[in-house]
Amino acid sequence: MNTTDAPVTPALRRWLVFRIAAQAYAAPLECVGEVIRDGDATPVPGAAPELLGIRHLRGRIVPVLDGARRVGLAPDADADPEQARIVVLVHGAHRIGLRVDAVGELLESTQEPAPPPPGRVARDDDPVEGVLPLQSGFVALLDVRRLCRLAG
Repeated sequence: MNTTDAPVTPALRRWLVFRIAAQAYAAPLECVGEVIRDGDATPVPGAAPELLGIRHLRGRIVPVLDGARRVGLAPDADADPEQARIVVLVHGAHRIGLRVDAVGELLESTQEPAPPPPGRVARDDDPVEGVLPLQSGFVALLDVRRLCRLAG
C-alpha cells in the first residue's frame, strides 16, 4: 500500500472551555498560561471600556479585559462572582487576562470546527473563529490573536 493512500487521522486539539454571559467559549489550551482568581485590577485612565485594568502577575504587568464586553455581550446579571476567573492568555511574548464568569472543562476533539453561525453581526475584529457542538449546544472557539487585538 502506498503511504499516500493511508487515511489521514485528524489531529487531536484541546481547548479550555469557559462561560461568558451564559455562552460557552473556548481558547486553545496551548494559548492558556494559567487561570487565576478574579481580583482588583488597577484602572487605566482613558482606556477602552473593555479594559478592566492591569494586574501584577509574578513581576509582569498583565492587562485584563472584560470578556463579555470584548465579545460584544451584556454582562450576565445572574453570574456568581465567586466563580469568576481570569484566564491568562498567551500569544508570543504577550500575556493578557480575560475575565470570564466561570471556567469549565477541558474539551478534546479531532472534529474540524464549523464556521460561526450565520446571522451574527460581522466585525473585522470578531474573535470567534468557529464552533464545535456540545451536549448542551455549542462552544464558540476563540482566536487569541484577534481576541487580544495583537498584530500578526
